[in-house]
Amino acid sequence: MKLKYIVIAAGMCMLSYACSKKTEISLETCRVERGNISETVTATGTVESVTQVDVGTQVTGIIDKLYADYNSVVTKGQLIAEIEKTLLESDLKSADANMESARLSYEYNKTNYERDKVLHDKQLISDYEYQTSLKEYEVSRTAYDKARADRVRAAKNLNYAEIYSPIDGVVISREVEVGQTVVSNMNVANLYTIADLDNMQVVGNVDEADIGRVKVGQNVVFTVDAYPDDRFEGKVTQVRLNPTTESNVVTYEVIVGAPNPEHKLIPGLTANLTIYVTQENDVLILPNQAFKFTPRDYPDTKNLPAIPEWEPLGNLKPDEKAVYTVTENMFDRVIVTVGATDGVNTAIVSGLDENEVVALDYNVLGGMMSGGPDGERSPFAPQPPGRKKK
Repeated sequence: MKLKYIVIAAGMCMLSYACSKKTEISLETCRVERGNISETVTATGTVESVTQVDVGTQVTGIIDKLYADYNSVVTKGQLIAEIEKTLLESDLKSADANMESARLSYEYNKTNYERDKVLHDKQLISDYEYQTSLKEYEVSRTAYDKARADRVRAAKNLNYAEIYSPIDGVVISREVEVGQTVVSNMNVANLYTIADLDNMQVVGNVDEADIGRVKVGQNVVFTVDAYPDDRFEGKVTQVRLNPTTESNVVTYEVIVGAPNPEHKLIPGLTANLTIYVTQENDVLILPNQAFKFTPRDYPDTKNLPAIPEWEPLGNLKPDEKAVYTVTENMFDRVIVTVGATDGVNTAIVSGLDENEVVALDYNVLGGMMSGGPDGERSPFAPQPPGRKKK
């Protein structure tokens, strides 16, 4: 994705210090003013719900009733469907009968075992009779435990015949009709898809050239084609490191969380994202052109600011720049500390005050003359009279 800049004008620039009639040279200046610095990255993505659940059934049966349809608003724990219960109720009754039978056998064999144990301790019965009694007791106990487990499973399957919503949300998909048989084997048979539309997210694809600028917590503005006049806001919640390569273009997924109280955003919409990778509001700003200016002496002109004697500039820190202010018709060199830039303007952290006048460039007969040390004239500027164009 290409880097896009939002430009906030640094104030009305002005031309001042008119020169002599023979050589019409003037100085363009600009006042330091307050404004905003913003740098953005653009991307496209797809709107998704943060929470989306496929609701299914764990039992086989015929769909008896459906209490929710497409776009139905449901709450957590709400009954949304029922499976025909006749066979499941019969399974539960059969499990109850088996458990009762196993219980009676267990209690009978337990009583026999306890009696035979006493007799065996007194050596009134043989070891074989005692071991037979012990075996029948243990087998009946195991059968009783299995019958109780079967009863629990049958009761649970009967409960599964009633399908409840696991979350608060909106039904975005219904996969079955009344009378349809759903078969549950290894996979759960899906009935509904429910999404929480109050909290949405956009999965954006950011180009590899821009991903280094994107951080968690940055503000995002995006639009969707369904509502072209609306601007939705969000924040970067996750930057995923797994790359996607398509047609030799590498992109990374960036997750943008967005509240959706009006439910305008729905899953599947295409979003056009503007991610604010740099955003500073109400700061002192200055055009970047001011950092390229160097005072020059024009002996044949009048009323230009005087150039005092300065010591060599020396080496500046990476966040320092030299600018030239104009006060009482004289240049003054000021070292300023700079902050973020949007490619046109730069934030001034320290060194200048609001409304100070800063030199930008020399203007010759309406054309711009470079203020660089070599004094070369811009080839795109109008030429003075009598000078041949090269």
